[in-house]
Amino acid sequence: MKLMKSVLLGAAALAISSFAATAAFAEVAVLRGVSCFPIGAPPGVPFEDLVAEINKRGEGIVQIESLGGAPAIGSPFQVGERMALGAYDIAGCPEAFFGNLLPEAPVLRLSDYTFAELRKNGALDYFQELMKAKGAIFLGRHHDDGPFHLFLAEPIDKPDLTGLNLRISPVYTAFFKAMGATVQRSSMPEVYTLMENGTVDGFGWSFRGVSPDWYKVAHYRVDPGVYHATIHTIANLARWESLSPEARDLVMSVILEFEARTEPTSDYAKDLDEKMKATQAENGMKTITFEGADAEKWLRVAKNSAWAEFLEQNPETGPKLKDLFTKSN
Repeated sequence: MKLMKSVLLGAAALAISSFAATAAFAEVAVLRGVSCFPIGAPPGVPFEDLVAEINKRGEGIVQIESLGGAPAIGSPFQVGERMALGAYDIAGCPEAFFGNLLPEAPVLRLSDYTFAELRKNGALDYFQELMKAKGAIFLGRHHDDGPFHLFLAEPIDKPDLTGLNLRISPVYTAFFKAMGATVQRSSMPEVYTLMENGTVDGFGWSFRGVSPDWYKVAHYRVDPGVYHATIHTIANLARWESLSPEARDLVMSVILEFEARTEPTSDYAKDLDEKMKATQAENGMKTITFEGADAEKWLRVAKNSAWAEFLEQNPETGPKLKDLFTKSN
């Protein structure tokens, strides 16, 4: 009888221990994460680093399971919409790729303020309202890839793109067209082939996000750069709200650290810029620098064309967003 009692007690203890372990494991929230860039591509690496850091600090609390990046998982322009519908839980994307979900997203690249300032002046609060209405939530900017530049196979000597066919994304479509170019959209992996076979004469891209292969076909960078190549972490609203406060706080703490270190004025950002300038020069890329009136025209057309497009596409919300995100109108 004593032996039977001992066996039963042992079995009960084992069951309780197993249940406790299972319960503890079940408390770990697993988020399905995707990137709007191919895995390993320069502009996608910061999100991969973010995921790794969250998983490191979030052991036992929250983990992100990477499901891959676009275009392998589908069009990058559909990632935001699919995430909002529940296909994914969290994503790393530039605003250009979730404009299909939220037409007001481009305001993030046109801002005159740091993200710390946007969090204090109410700009991101209003932007967040618009995101939540779409079933998503804006968590933060995890990386700034520097300004956008025009990269060319052959040089130009003035701010006039007439006669050039350029690969674009929504970021600089209005700008390049206003400068006289014809344009076509393509995915990131297609850029090399389009340049190699002469289908396009150049392309717009972020300063720090240049793929190493492109040095073979892109020989000139046009300065100055325009806008902000910001890359953001967004999430499905319902899934985010289902997380424990501890899990949400941990994810946000990592995102805000990444956000702060990549402010354009930070030492980290300046170091990235110096290294990229050196890398581009070492790979034979030359710089076309507009100065004086040419530079003023380049920057003026970039700004005015972008805001004109933004206000036309967002007549109800655009004026308020412009007030919140710019220092002067």
